[in-house]
Amino acid sequence: MTIRVLLVDDHALFRGGIRMLLSRQPQFEVVGEAPDGLEGVKRARQLLPDIVLLDLHMPGVSGLEAVKVLSEELPGTRVVMLTVSEDAADLFDCLRAGACGYLLKNTDVEAFVEALLRVHEGDSVVSPAMTGKLVRGVKALGAGAAVTSPLDALTPREREILGHVARGAANKEIARSLELAESTVKIHVQAILRKLGLQSRVQAAVFAVEHGIASA
Repeated sequence: MTIRVLLVDDHALFRGGIRMLLSRQPQFEVVGEAPDGLEGVKRARQLLPDIVLLDLHMPGVSGLEAVKVLSEELPGTRVVMLTVSEDAADLFDCLRAGACGYLLKNTDVEAFVEALLRVHEGDSVVSPAMTGKLVRGVKALGAGAAVTSPLDALTPREREILGHVARGAANKEIARSLELAESTVKIHVQAILRKLGLQSRVQAAVFAVEHGIASA
């Protein structure tokens, strides 16, 4: 199936570059564009894309404001921030607002395409350059915090898998490490998200580090 993408960025030349890049990939179709968050939300409501690539800092309605609306109104649409901001606060704000990914605009083409494919398959992605900030930030936020009761709902295996998710491991890696079928890992991850009331693997990773769960 073709993955339908909406581009939301205030720089027309940048949108044109992404559109050209994706046009060369048979898996993707750019179904629309918008120059700001407000128009992006309107276009998303009309087009119901699979993925919205959303700039963070734009005039008028920002990407952060837009992702909050999109995550609430269009839960079937995956929102990926595509930004120049390497600010950890921006990263956390977007993930908490419901973004499924946070990619820097200097991401190379192969990694960018792979990230979008992972997002479409239900995964969440963060640029490698931001991973360290993600872990350090959640540790700082969670310093001194007690483990809360939602963890009591997880089985020992689910806690183990959550630890692997916390370090960014994909289902295939977790399956290989724990000698499980990849489909089994996927079921466990879905159960973890449901029990913890989370929407994405990135949110699960943040939760895990905040609550002292880490994979060896």
